[in-house]
Amino acid sequence: MSEARPSGGEADAEESFVERYSTRALIAGATVAGLVVLLVAGWLFPRSLAGTIADVITSRNTLASALRLSVPIAFAALGGIFAEKSGVINIGLEGLLIISAFSAIYVTDVTGGVWIGFAGGVVASTLLAGLFAIVTIEFRADQIIAGLAVWLIALGLAPFASQVIYNGPNTPTVATPGSISVPVLSQIPFFGALFSASPSVYLLFLAVALSWYVFERTAFGRWVRASGENPKALDTAGVSVARVRYAAVLLSGVLSGMGGAALSLDLGQFTGNGPTMVNGKGFIAIVAYLFGNYNPVGAFFSTLLFAGLDAMQTVLQLRGIGIPRQLIRITPFVIVIVVLALVGRTRIPEAAGEYYESGEE
Repeated sequence: MSEARPSGGEADAEESFVERYSTRALIAGATVAGLVVLLVAGWLFPRSLAGTIADVITSRNTLASALRLSVPIAFAALGGIFAEKSGVINIGLEGLLIISAFSAIYVTDVTGGVWIGFAGGVVASTLLAGLFAIVTIEFRADQIIAGLAVWLIALGLAPFASQVIYNGPNTPTVATPGSISVPVLSQIPFFGALFSASPSVYLLFLAVALSWYVFERTAFGRWVRASGENPKALDTAGVSVARVRYAAVLLSGVLSGMGGAALSLDLGQFTGNGPTMVNGKGFIAIVAYLFGNYNPVGAFFSTLLFAGLDAMQTVLQLRGIGIPRQLIRITPFVIVIVVLALVGRTRIPEAAGEYYESGEE
């Protein structure tokens, strides 16, 4: 009896799946192996460069900084997943972070309420995402160009508004949300950082879990996936593709708004100089969810990897380990470029970037 063999299309899909995940497994395995070697070397030679790096990696402050730095990137990555899995490529995440970061500070300054300011940042980001949705879904504008326009609008508007209102690109400081500390657990070495953090960190944990649940366990999550993979089938089933895409893009605005608001409120100020305090975090978020293969949990850990490297480079610069500071400073960004090159085979949703008209043949 001959065995059934997969057809050409099925074989290609299976091969593509294996290639994508074997690459990620290889990266993950190499990272873990390298980390183990580094920690062992640091333990054996505590006064060496390896010892210094191992000490920084295992520091509770490093984990605390990594979690704080992850917040805006991971929130934006979650938003990008919703938009792109629905078929709308939103590369304007950077702009959504910028507009929400400024709006959160402004509303907090006007009202005196930190959480009112947080809500104000989310609303501002959602409104800008809604404008992007109308332009791309209703008027069929090119999604990439529209996303760039969102970024450029926010990049110019937020510092300009700050200049008009506060006579400078940087706002005055406002109250911050503080932190939540769990007695006893917060004293645990290294992992104690998980139990003494800003409320935005715990909001991020909740958002990651809820996003995963929505995609894996709800009808809306299935609609979002179908909208990006096979919108005609979704339309045939009686579900409006346009409405699903509008909802997904608005969700990207809500989530990015939470990230931008948390970024500025945790510091208590909006900085509008140059690329603003956001400084490319929205674009890094795109890399994070690509590396995480459009999975909320994977995107979170990808973000944590970059944020951890960013936290480490800051500490290593201060320690003076004999490596030029300029080289240390660019390390996280080099890693991002390498990761992006290695995950080039990530398969985006079939209908991503394509306009769909209900009833079209």
